[in-house]
Amino acid sequence: MTKVVVIGAGNVAQHLIVAFKESNQIELVQVVARDETKLSHLLNSSLLTSSFSEIKKADVYVLAVSDTAIEAVSKQLPFSNQLVVHTSGSVAMTDLDSNNRKGVFYPLQTFSKTKAVNFKEIPICLEAENEADYKTLETLAKSCSDAVYSVSSAQRKALHVAAVFVSNFVNHLYAIGNEICQENQLDFDLLKPLITETANKVQLLSPTAAQTGPAKRNDTTTINAHLTFLKDHNQKEIYKLLTKSIIDHEKKL
Repeated sequence: MTKVVVIGAGNVAQHLIVAFKESNQIELVQVVARDETKLSHLLNSSLLTSSFSEIKKADVYVLAVSDTAIEAVSKQLPFSNQLVVHTSGSVAMTDLDSNNRKGVFYPLQTFSKTKAVNFKEIPICLEAENEADYKTLETLAKSCSDAVYSVSSAQRKALHVAAVFVSNFVNHLYAIGNEICQENQLDFDLLKPLITETANKVQLLSPTAAQTGPAKRNDTTTINAHLTFLKDHNQKEIYKLLTKSIIDHEKKL
């Protein structure tokens, strides 16, 4: 079994804890968290500590902390020459302190504490300084996911930017759509079948082939009518920018 210590108590840490606990090939040795109460619903107190001086021996130490804390936390670890990995999509592997062997264990998914996920379907992107450590991470990843990939720091940065476009930005557009519905006494549920079909369609077609709408058709009459309807400045500017991007993309094809 692969022995793991998780450091952190946020969304990613909590989902990793659940995934590691459910695997019969992983031994979750310990979780280190500044506020142990955040994890009391997941773990027995015997597995929790808030002190770095009490960290137990493991095969892999997973830093599931904020991007800005990764470097500082890695410097506080009271041991050397151990395999320490972070879970960030945007932080380079080299940002980890050089006192230990470095790696990345990046689960590519959006995590919320109140929403369960099927970890078996989540892509896990791995990186390590040497082949032996990569094999250790690969064994760990395959113990909880069926989608494991070797991804360099440069590739991971590109992937994270792409993920912001397809997840964070898209979700913000949902929020704008919800606001427009509320302002006009409409139920956002009316749009949910459309949202589902759009997401399903891109599983079968390329995003370019799946594109529809007035910008795709260069339907200036409808576009101008929409812009006249929109009163919020930010909504209007987002509409203009995305419409132009779609039209320009179509011109390149």
